[in-house]
Amino acid sequence: MSSVPIQLIVLAGIAIFLILKLRSVLGTRDGYEPTANAPTAKSGTKLEVIEGSLDDDIINNVGDDASRSALSAMKGVEPDFSVTDFLKGARGAYEMILMAFDKGEIDRIRPFVGDEVEQSFDAAVADRTARGLTVTSSFVGLREMTLAAAEFDPTTKRAEISVRFVGEVIRAVRDASGAVVEGNATAIQRERDTWTFSRAMGAGDPNWQLTDTSD
Repeated sequence: MSSVPIQLIVLAGIAIFLILKLRSVLGTRDGYEPTANAPTAKSGTKLEVIEGSLDDDIINNVGDDASRSALSAMKGVEPDFSVTDFLKGARGAYEMILMAFDKGEIDRIRPFVGDEVEQSFDAAVADRTARGLTVTSSFVGLREMTLAAAEFDPTTKRAEISVRFVGEVIRAVRDASGAVVEGNATAIQRERDTWTFSRAMGAGDPNWQLTDTSD
């Protein structure tokens, strides 16, 4: 067998691995693995939900009444939904999507971002390429993560959950000559973002999509 077919087989294997890894991070219907850190509709622990009531899963993760009410309504439609598991998944999704964007690997994450986010990512990567810029980055860790807000439309059953992240990254933007024009190649930088994830509760697709990003 020539070297070219062998290379194709290896590349295909890598592509399959990446797809499986993304699905483990962003959700599948086969259940939630504690190490996958993915926002999915599937919960590791089934909680009994009484309409109009709040359980510890909600109370321990959010303080404002409007968000608590929205999360309670989500559980009314989908009793297996777990806020705790969602936040674990949001943590993993944050790192995965952030690093894919920095590396310009948008194709890896298209199924997991909404149309507007996808378009903004594409435009940013195209702009970097046109200016001859490259980004090197590594994810150090997450210092803080809080559920900022939750909304639920009972008519469409569309749920939106906003999560505030404070992450630490090492990121450097280099020009065509290799000189650092933004960031730092060795120092840790703090990244503050609020991301909104959305999905239709009770729908066949259990995956949440990133539909909005802000500082």
